[in-house]
Amino acid sequence: MTYAVHINIMPLKELLDPQGKAVMSGLSNLGLKGINDVRIGKHIILQVEADSKEAAQKIAEEAAQKLLANQVMEYFEITVN
Repeated sequence: MTYAVHINIMPLKELLDPQGKAVMSGLSNLGLKGINDVRIGKHIILQVEADSKEAAQKIAEEAAQKLLANQVMEYFEITVN
């Protein structure tokens, strides 16, 4: 069966996000008020062929750990559909 696996990768909360700060500054310059913080990350969708949802989850976790996310600076969340 084919599963759509969504992986969200974000900078660790403890680390500065320079892209997010630049976007926040730009939004402020546009006069948009009420935005207190911006964090920029990645959203990756994989089409995974696996026998079960759990197997697809394991494949996605391995992909994220080995290639997609830099675990020193980023964390990831996986959703399997």
